[in-house]
Amino acid sequence: MSPRAFRNVSQDTLKAPVYLVFRGFFVSGRLVTVLAIPGFLGVSLGVRTPLVGGISPSGYGLELEMALTNTEVLKAKAGPSPIKMADGRGLYLLITPAGSKLWRWKYRFLGKEKLMAVGAYPDVSLAQARDKVDETRKQLAAGSDPMAARKFEKIARRLAVEDTFAAVAKKWWESWKAARSDSHTVYVWRRLEADVFPAIGLRPIAEIEAPELVAMMKAIEKRGALDIAKRALQTCSQIFRYAIAHGLAKRNPAVEIRPSDVLASRKKENYARLDGKELPELLRKIEVYNGSTVTRVAIKLMAMTFVRTSELIGARWEEFDLDGGRWDIPASRMKMKTPHVVPLSTQAVTLLRSLHTLTGHSALLFPGERDHQKSMSNNTILGALDRMGYAGRMTGHGFRGIASTLLHEQGWPHEHIELQLAHQERNQVSASYNHAMYLQARAQMMQAWSNYLDACVAGNVVPFRGKRA
Repeated sequence: MSPRAFRNVSQDTLKAPVYLVFRGFFVSGRLVTVLAIPGFLGVSLGVRTPLVGGISPSGYGLELEMALTNTEVLKAKAGPSPIKMADGRGLYLLITPAGSKLWRWKYRFLGKEKLMAVGAYPDVSLAQARDKVDETRKQLAAGSDPMAARKFEKIARRLAVEDTFAAVAKKWWESWKAARSDSHTVYVWRRLEADVFPAIGLRPIAEIEAPELVAMMKAIEKRGALDIAKRALQTCSQIFRYAIAHGLAKRNPAVEIRPSDVLASRKKENYARLDGKELPELLRKIEVYNGSTVTRVAIKLMAMTFVRTSELIGARWEEFDLDGGRWDIPASRMKMKTPHVVPLSTQAVTLLRSLHTLTGHSALLFPGERDHQKSMSNNTILGALDRMGYAGRMTGHGFRGIASTLLHEQGWPHEHIELQLAHQERNQVSASYNHAMYLQARAQMMQAWSNYLDACVAGNVVPFRGKRA
C-alpha cells in the first residue's frame, strides 16, 4: 500500500471495523476499513475509511482512494491552481481557481485515456454524479465509448430540431416562393403557421404518420374551412416531397390520404349570382350607390371586365394603356399564372380616367382606406352589394357567371368568352400565345358588352347577337 495511506488517519478511523485484504485482489466499497498483516503473504498494513480500491497498474498491490463526502464537496475551497479531489474509480471533483466545482470522469477506451464532463456542482450532487458515472460504465462494459455515445445523442437532438416539420417547411417555402407572387407566398406561409404548425410543426418530419395529418385536417374542418383543410394537405405533401428529395424523410404520408376519405363531402356551390333578368335593376342601384365613389367605380369596372375580384382590387396603374384601350394583367397576379389581356371598352376607359383623378397618386387603382400601400379588402365589394340588398344573392365573382351566361346566349363564340374569362387550362408554352388570341374579336365583344350594360341601365335592353368565328 502507498505510504500516503497512512497520512491524516483520525482516531475515528482507527476505531473502524477491520478487514483482511490480500495484495493483488480488487476491493471496492464504501465505508470500509482495511487492515493488512505485515510480512504475511506480502501484505502491508494500512487503515482508511471510506475507500474504493483497484489493482495497481503493475498488478501487485492495492491502490485505495478515500471516497468523497457531501461535507467535503461543500466545504472545498478554490486555490491558485486547479484542485482535483478524487472520489474513486475515475470520478473526481475539479475545483477551478475561479471557484467552479466540476465533476469529471476519467476512463480508458481501447487503451486510450479519456476525460468526460459529468456536470457542475451543486446542480449535479455527489450522488447524482456517481449515478451518472455508473450508467456510463454500463456503456463502457458493453463495448461502447460513453463520450462517443453522448456526442451522437447531441447530434440526434440537434437534427431533431433542424428536421422538424416546421424547419423543413421553411426551407421548402424559401425554395418554392421564387416563382410565385408575394401575396400568394405570404398567404401560404400564414396558413402553415395558423393551421399546420400547431399540429405537427415540432414533430420530426421523418416520424410523422398519416393519422396526424388526418387530425390536423379534422381540426381545420371543424371551423367550416373545408377547402383550407384540403389545401393544407396538398401543401404538406409538397413539403414531404421536398424532405424526401433532400434525404430528410423516406416517405410521404400525405399521399396515403384522400380528403374524401376523412372530410365531409358537400355539394359544390357556385358563387352566388343573380339571374340575367335581374341585372338591369342591380346596375341601376350601383349607379346611385351612396357609399365610397372608389368602391362604386370598382363594382362598375368589374361588371364591364368580369375579371376575378383579386385581379381587380390588385390592379396597378402601370398595367393600363388607356390610349390603346388595353389592360395587361401579369402572370403573377393571375390564378392560372399566365398573362391575361383585357380589351377596354370606351366606357371602361372613361371610367378609369375619372378614377385616376381620385387614386392616380397611388400605384394601386383601389388602395385601402387605412393603408394606401395595400389594396382594398376583397370584402369591400361584397359588403357594398350586401348594403344594396343583395346579401347571399350576389357576389363580385357573380359578374363573371352573368357575363358568361348572357354572352353565350347572345351568340358570342365560346372560345372568345373562355379566353376572356381566363378559364382554359394552358401550359406555359401555349399561354404566351393564347392570352392574345382573338384579341380584335374579343375587343369587339367587350365593347358590345359595355353597350349592353348601358342599355340595361337606361331600360332599353335589346338582345345583341355576336358573330361566330
